[in-house]
Amino acid sequence: MTEWVYPLGTAAEGAWDVALGAAGSAVTVEGWKHTGLRVATLAAGATVDLPAADEERIVVPLGGAFQVTVHGEEYRLEGRRSVFEGPSDVLYSGIGKDVSITSEAGGRVAVATAPARAEYPVRLVTAADIPVELRGAGTCSRQVHNFGTPAALEADRFIVCEVLTPAGNWSSYPPHKHDEEKDGETNLEEIYYFETRRSPGPGPDGATDPIGYQRVYASDERPIDVAAEVRTGDVVLVPYGWHGPAMAAPGYDLYYLNVMAGPGPVREWLISDDPHHGWVRSTWDDQAIDARLPFTA
Repeated sequence: MTEWVYPLGTAAEGAWDVALGAAGSAVTVEGWKHTGLRVATLAAGATVDLPAADEERIVVPLGGAFQVTVHGEEYRLEGRRSVFEGPSDVLYSGIGKDVSITSEAGGRVAVATAPARAEYPVRLVTAADIPVELRGAGTCSRQVHNFGTPAALEADRFIVCEVLTPAGNWSSYPPHKHDEEKDGETNLEEIYYFETRRSPGPGPDGATDPIGYQRVYASDERPIDVAAEVRTGDVVLVPYGWHGPAMAAPGYDLYYLNVMAGPGPVREWLISDDPHHGWVRSTWDDQAIDARLPFTA
């Protein structure tokens, strides 16, 4: 189902490497209403602009430092050299404000979006203030930066976080879903934006092809069947269904940025595990968290 998988370059628009999901983007998906993502690679001194719109936005440096102007007010994001060097400061814009992003030295930046109505103030969240969670254990260990979750950020609709998974580990596991409004579950679309790298340590010099994998499959009568090989710049959409694992292949670390939002009345990430695999969570109690975590600079 190729409408759910967008390799690098297939959702580009002008200066944007990814312009996906929201109305007016280069790639719109039938029935996709609640989330959007833009990613740009800026040369030194280059700028990308987003006009004022009825959507909330959060600017996430992926590599490099940036100056962001929101409705005439300028903010500096110190950024990071790469997504595998721990959290970066991020900027929440609120709604109805034009946003301009520039980088003196160049870099790569993501902007998560969601159509919204309620006004919340612009907020700069520094790297030091971002909650860093080490989730799971053993080969299910991963690192989560919860900068755009309800507990960390006042916002109207979206939930945004990023996850780092060491080589050979599985994350987004056990497989789970959030495609219904019911007791214990919220209905949320989800975007996965991926980056990969060869993990530190001994290995051959020269070019490599860092890869990871993403699985999505049906939870009800709605068909979906994704088993995608992913690399830096690739995107997978999850409209519904069980999703997971996101697999970091041996030798290659995996990063993904998650953008979630939905039509329900509550901004909350409530999930149901696939009943065939939910038991795996109970095995973590007797395992240590992977010693390679946390990823830092």
